[in-house]
Amino acid sequence: MSFKEELVLDARGHMLGRLATNVAKSLLNGQKVTLVRCESINISGSLFRNQLKYKAFKRLTNNVRPWHGPYHYRCPSKIFWRTVRGMMPHKTARGAAALDRLKAFDGVPHPYDTKKKNVCPEALKVLCLKPHRKYCVLGDLSEKFGWKAGGLVGKLEDQRRTRAGAYFKRKLATAKKVGGVKKSAAKALKGDEKALYEKTVC
Repeated sequence: MSFKEELVLDARGHMLGRLATNVAKSLLNGQKVTLVRCESINISGSLFRNQLKYKAFKRLTNNVRPWHGPYHYRCPSKIFWRTVRGMMPHKTARGAAALDRLKAFDGVPHPYDTKKKNVCPEALKVLCLKPHRKYCVLGDLSEKFGWKAGGLVGKLEDQRRTRAGAYFKRKLATAKKVGGVKKSAAKALKGDEKALYEKTVC
């Protein structure tokens, strides 16, 4: 079975559960998966409904030793990580090894801002959810429960998009220049061939 060295997924616009199931299967099969922009993952249902669900989840605790868990993560990347963990046998050696192959980040940190990012078509909101259905964004839900890095992540994302736009303009200009050179070379080659043909015929 052949895998890519590391599969980098852009989580923006994906459904939480569908994406988690696909990632869990890939991890158990031996694939390394890295997710970026976890704060932009979508969840079906309104924000208010998901707040009620998360409040119910937060009420689950260990009265004898609360530090033994369950732990209620606020960060979107950790919420996604825990969702994936619940879909695999993480207490076995195989499941623990699979979970170690997963990395999840809010925003797009340095090594991955220059790498090609993929999507998971089976989990895209535009393909999975009807247009009239309500949905919310994981980052908004996290901010309701104490995640304080949303503003910073948004600021860093704006800077990254500015850099990416400048890079794309340079790349486009270079491609046009190279395309122009190739066209002129092709024209010159055609002219030489035509002249050679005329010589041979005459």
